[in-house]
Amino acid sequence: MIRYTLRCARGHQFESWFQSSSAYESQERRHLIDCPTCGSSEIERAIMAPRVIGKKGREPAQPAPGAAPAETAASEPTSLMMAQERELRAKLKELRDHIVKNADNVGDRFPNEARKMHYGDIEHRPIYGEASPEEARALIDEGVEVSPLPTLPEDRN
Repeated sequence: MIRYTLRCARGHQFESWFQSSSAYESQERRHLIDCPTCGSSEIERAIMAPRVIGKKGREPAQPAPGAAPAETAASEPTSLMMAQERELRAKLKELRDHIVKNADNVGDRFPNEARKMHYGDIEHRPIYGEASPEEARALIDEGVEVSPLPTLPEDRN
């Protein structure tokens, strides 16, 4: 997983996680990334410094000789961001668990089932399942309300 600091055309800055740099580039090219503040899909990566973790994964590695000193207040925003990130992940997990508990998993039949409900061919009920990006885009273009099921980085391990 890669975390990028992003900026929209209006100057709003935010962070987002991506499976890889190519995943980011693909989503950015297709305008699938939106600014959470204004909704703009004109997004670019902001300049950011990489975070290097030491061998034990607990302490950041020592900077290379001659490297610029780290900002003195850097640890405060980082710990605050980590707390906010944990809270966000907990809420996403709670949302996903609620959906899984209260909706029917229709698997790869999701696009067809969603269309049938949208056009009144079958009774509306909460469902979730699988759809390719192309299938999801086609559903949205038809006016079918769909949203991705939240996934967390630990779900991919």
